Amino acid sequence: QAQLVESGGGLVQAGDSLRLSCAASGDMKMYSMGWFRQAPGKEREFVAAVSWSAVTTYYADSVKGRFTISRDNAKNTLYLQMSALKPEDTAVYYCAQGRWALASMNATEFVHWGQGTQVTVSS
Repeated sequence: QAQLVESGGGLVQAGDSLRLSCAASGDMKMYSMGWFRQAPGKEREFVAAVSWSAVTTYYADSVKGRFTISRDNAKNTLYLQMSALKPEDTAVYYCAQGRWALASMNATEFVHWGQGTQVTVSS
């Protein structure tokens, strides 16, 4: 079973940038990958997803143009580059491995999840 470990979270100010990483213990190159987040008192929400080949990416409207998802299959690592961060981006960010090769925005299509990394954006 794949294990996913996120890193790179922290406390930043509004307007700053941050890059999250997700290291996969298994071979992730044949599967889609994604990032989700959950803010206090809110449900988990989709952030971004990438297909196995990185040809296809999806973004939530709230992060489009500010976040970039990427992957390095040789390193079994997923990234989320976040820029122009806003206080409303504050959440625990989770990395997830998809059930299939094609990207999806649906959390039910992801079968392995990391423990999450906290991102806090101060105003």
